Amino acid sequence: MHDAIMQTYGRMPVTMVRGEGARLYDENGKEYLDFTAGIAVTNLGHSHPAITEAISKQAAQLIHCSNLYYNPSQIKLAETLVEHSCMDQVFFCNSGAEANEAAIKLARKYAFDHYGPEKYEIITFKDSFHGRTMGAITATGQTKYQKGFGPLVPGFHYAEAGDLHSVLGLINEKTCAIMIEPVQGEGGVLPMNPDFLTALRKLCDEKGILLIFDEIQTGIGRTGTLFAYEQFSIEPDILTLAKGLANGVPIGAMLAKKHVSKVFTPGTHASTFGGNPLATTAALATLDILLGKGYLERVRTLGNYLADRLAELVKKYEIAVEVRGMGLMRGVLLKEGAGAVVSAAFEKGLLLTVAGGNTVRFVPPFVITEADIDQAVSIVDQVLGEKSMEFEK
Repeated sequence: MHDAIMQTYGRMPVTMVRGEGARLYDENGKEYLDFTAGIAVTNLGHSHPAITEAISKQAAQLIHCSNLYYNPSQIKLAETLVEHSCMDQVFFCNSGAEANEAAIKLARKYAFDHYGPEKYEIITFKDSFHGRTMGAITATGQTKYQKGFGPLVPGFHYAEAGDLHSVLGLINEKTCAIMIEPVQGEGGVLPMNPDFLTALRKLCDEKGILLIFDEIQTGIGRTGTLFAYEQFSIEPDILTLAKGLANGVPIGAMLAKKHVSKVFTPGTHASTFGGNPLATTAALATLDILLGKGYLERVRTLGNYLADRLAELVKKYEIAVEVRGMGLMRGVLLKEGAGAVVSAAFEKGLLLTVAGGNTVRFVPPFVITEADIDQAVSIVDQVLGEKSMEFEK
């Protein structure tokens, strides 16, 4: 433990000093196969040469300038995101929590301008996760993240994910938005039912409610398309991004349809570092690769291969319940002991995380190979074999 650092994470006893592709190396030179990708951040792997080159060139030219002025990479990144999405305008910030805060503010400002001050409530979902700021933890439908930080921000209500009747029971004349992850990440890698999301879109249209998609974890190719909403055949009004957008350089983005975004005017929202030249240059280099011919198709192919290999473990071990997820965002639900499995895998040189209590989450960088997947599954196979005997005692 390092006393100068606040202990806000349950850290593994290791200090990472170098990364290359799908592997990290600690201060003792031990190699780890990284199936966390910084928790769905380094989608193109560690130390990608194109990203490194882009960052280096931009750092020598201009790292930061005030948002009182435009900068070229900010303009180009906004145009690229708009071109490849259903959205019209972009606000840049530095993280997923900030992007979600911006979305919450935009939804409330839109409702205020169009309906008045009484329409401000937002429906989110149990087991969701939207970030650690006060607004974002209030939006998060898990009390464990909220404990000790009250009073929370008023106006949030939590429905059961996948249950339209639960949503209908919370809607009233004060409801201004519904906010949802198309795949709940921290909630256990749970994809939403397409019919449920379609019903939400219809409901929002009927009631004059905005639909916000939190794609902090699912966006930027993680599910096999640039944005997860593309696989559900509906369009949100507001979309939030971060994590994989710049392959590890801090950045967040909140995108919206023009009729919504136009309520943000000078002074209504801001971010000092948002859209800075360094971060937006890294994001442009990232998107240039991801949008290349066949890249996202490869993510889908590898995602299916990973899911099939993990399904073999579910058949083999009674402790394993099911495989969930989309693309290269997969989880194996266990009856118990997910934390112990992750710890044992770490000792064997495989990096994994726990999501939703008892789900082992696999979010590797897109540069992995089938051989890397085989290696990871082999390690988990060994661990489950060992742990199954322990849990049965």
